[in-house]
Amino acid sequence: MKHQAKRLLSCLRVANSLHSTHLLRTRSRHTQVTGFPHHSSPFFPTKIFYPVSSLHESHHRKLFFSTKSEPIFDELLSKDWAKGLEKELSSLNPRLTHETVLYILMKLGKEPEKASSFFKWAIEEKGFRPSTSIYSLMLRIYAKNHAMKEFWVVIKEMKEKGYYIDEETYASIYSDFRNSKLINDATALKHFYERMIQENAMETVVQRVVEVVKNSDWSSELERELEDMRFSVSENFVLRVLKELRGKGLPWKALSFFKWVGESLGYEHTSVTYNGMLRILCKGEVVTEFWSMVKEMKDAGYEIDIDTYVKVMREFQKSMMVKDAVELYEHMMDSPFKPLEKECSLLLRAIAYAQDPDLDLMLRVVKKYEDAGYCLLKNDYDGIHRCLTSVGKFDEAEKILETMRNAGYEPDNITYSQLIFGLCKAKRLEEACEVLDVMEAQGCTPDIKTWTILIKGYCVVNEVDKALLWLGKMVEKGIDADADLLDVLVYGFLIEKRVVGAYQLVVEMIDKAHVRPWQATFKDLIEKLLGERRLEEALNLLHLMKKQNYPPYPEPIIQYVSKFGSVDDAWGCLMAISNKQYPSVSAYQRVFQSFFNEGRHSEAKDLLFKCPHHIRKHSAISSLFGSSESNLEAVST
Repeated sequence: MKHQAKRLLSCLRVANSLHSTHLLRTRSRHTQVTGFPHHSSPFFPTKIFYPVSSLHESHHRKLFFSTKSEPIFDELLSKDWAKGLEKELSSLNPRLTHETVLYILMKLGKEPEKASSFFKWAIEEKGFRPSTSIYSLMLRIYAKNHAMKEFWVVIKEMKEKGYYIDEETYASIYSDFRNSKLINDATALKHFYERMIQENAMETVVQRVVEVVKNSDWSSELERELEDMRFSVSENFVLRVLKELRGKGLPWKALSFFKWVGESLGYEHTSVTYNGMLRILCKGEVVTEFWSMVKEMKDAGYEIDIDTYVKVMREFQKSMMVKDAVELYEHMMDSPFKPLEKECSLLLRAIAYAQDPDLDLMLRVVKKYEDAGYCLLKNDYDGIHRCLTSVGKFDEAEKILETMRNAGYEPDNITYSQLIFGLCKAKRLEEACEVLDVMEAQGCTPDIKTWTILIKGYCVVNEVDKALLWLGKMVEKGIDADADLLDVLVYGFLIEKRVVGAYQLVVEMIDKAHVRPWQATFKDLIEKLLGERRLEEALNLLHLMKKQNYPPYPEPIIQYVSKFGSVDDAWGCLMAISNKQYPSVSAYQRVFQSFFNEGRHSEAKDLLFKCPHHIRKHSAISSLFGSSESNLEAVST
């Protein structure tokens, strides 16, 4: 207790002395934060936000599927694979569509043996015909789990049946092999892929078709030219052409080709080709066609597969097409192939990070999530709250906070710290300070991170003296400063060009409060001190760095001394940058070379005169001065 009391008094003395020393001198040039309109405090709820009906009733309820889910999902995911499970699955007589098999395999992605057993059962017992995308997924599962025997069996099977490895799958697996040091497998895969492209007769036709489509506007003449090529249309072929056109950034031509093979050549599109088309139409300029295609495939009895959903959703979020992302999420949550639970959190964050976050979109996502039997977790709410407060959406943040409470999660240090950060960012500093009182009233004690955020808020707006007052209040509460907080305060001093004040703060906090500053804090401050010709203080910081067991930071000091310093300064520099009792030969070399670079040869010779005999005689020093041993001896004597 005595030790804590001493540290408390020391920190208070540091804060008060620095504050009183500089307050009068700086007040006239500091702009006070005034003129902000009065707002009802966002942490005193004035509006009741209607809670999502039953979030608070189902905190720990985790359902994988809605009532629309098929029994095969639950059987596969809840039981180990065995003959008994095969019989159960067969008795269910499931309809194994492309979407269903892909969904199950993605769910079994971390269980390669079970995924393999199901895959073989679907083919051998149910007559399922895998597509290229199904095969590619199996390859990724095997590769990720290093099931190399099964990986090469599937590769061989694909080749025998005329399937190909697409470039995206190849690149991903090849990179994984290299990163996992599976060099032989990576090399073998590379050779196989290159040979596959060369030997694949269909690839030649695909490239011819793509070249013709790419170089002409879509027209009846182009269609006749394609018809004259008399190629055979298959699922694999259509998918290859679509992927090539997608890679060349030609979504409209891909759509025209898709429609043409269906209408003019009588090809009946499958779930695979529909999903392939959706991956092309998820760009802003063709998103209307995306939704038309979703309706068309729904009418044809097909669903968006989960792999397509993930890729399209990432594209929507990357392109800030938030409304489309929400609609896609709702669509999938109404299907049997529900996204993983984490997708809700990712989507909510995407909405919150938008330039103008739409709370109604958030509500739609949460409602759909709840209707499926899920519930938001505390970190989900925090993610939404953090994003809203960071962009100044305090009313919306207040509503989310109320909903969080109704869901059974009380605000904690993380929640309040986010609010303080947002208020500071909006320069509503007085309100930010009031949050501390609210926290304590709610029984939530502000921690060092909370205090640091508030203090940083004052430093950012050039109010470092007020920041010091809050440092004193923090210490009064029994919380010790740390390196992060000290760095924040140093930053505040430096942006006000009060370099000496920053130096005094660091020295005092090391000596009295026993704070160990960051290495970066030392470095920044040394450079600033030298910029103001304060070598003595910079050298002192260098000594303090050594005491904290940081490596020396000699470069800026050597450069400064060689430009402006005396021989005595250079000698002091040598003593400061050495980790041992005497500087090393390399340290002398660096100082001498720096003097030569500045053209100060006379000072270099004077410094040499002060050096110990073994340094003057050292061959490296002789070589540096470019003189014979006798000449050096003459200089020395």
